[in-house]
Amino acid sequence: MKSNLKNLQILLMTLFVTTATIAQVKSDFDKSVDFSKYKTYSIEGWEKDSDKAINSFDKERITTAIESEFSSRGITLVATGGDAAITLYIVIDNKSSTTAYTSFNGGLGYGGGWGWGYRGMAMGGMGMGGTATTTYSQDDYQQGTFVVDMYDATSKKLLWQGVITSVVKENPKKREKSIPKKISKMFADYPIKPLK
Repeated sequence: MKSNLKNLQILLMTLFVTTATIAQVKSDFDKSVDFSKYKTYSIEGWEKDSDKAINSFDKERITTAIESEFSSRGITLVATGGDAAITLYIVIDNKSSTTAYTSFNGGLGYGGGWGWGYRGMAMGGMGMGGTATTTYSQDDYQQGTFVVDMYDATSKKLLWQGVITSVVKENPKKREKSIPKKISKMFADYPIKPLK
C-alpha cells in the first residue's frame, strides 16, 4: 500500500512538471478571407520594442522559422510593400510554482504485533498509526508569450494570429531546436497548407 501511494505521488509530480513545460500554442483567423491571394509579406517589426526582451540569436531563430513556414506555403518575404504585414510581440514574465510532497511514515500497518485479531486492529488502526511529513519546494522560472499578427497591408485588417506560451529554456542549444518546432506548431492551422 505504501508503494502504491509513493508511486501515485511520483506520477502526480511528473505530470505537474511535464504539463508546466509543454508549450500552449493557439491560432485564429478570419474565415471570410481568401488567404490564397496573399503571395508576399513584409515583417513590420516588433511591437512596443518587445524584442529587447530577447537576444539577437533568438530573434533570428524566430524570424527564420517564420520565413520557413511562409515559404513552404508559397508566400515570399519582401523588404517592404508585401500583400500582408506581419508584426511580432513577445513578453517574458517571471513566475514561480510551488509543489508539495507528502511522505507517510508507518500509517498503513495494522500495528499491535502479529496477526489480524481485534486487539491488533484497535491498537494500530488502519491508516491511523503513522505521521505525515509535507515538504514544499518553490521553482522560479520564466514564461514567454510570443504573438505573430498578420494584417492585410492595405486595409490593416487582422487576418491571422498565432500565440505561443511556453517556459523559456535556459540552454541556447535547446532553444535552437525548440523555437522552430513551436513556430511550426503555431502554423499548423494556418489556412494554407504547406506545398508538396
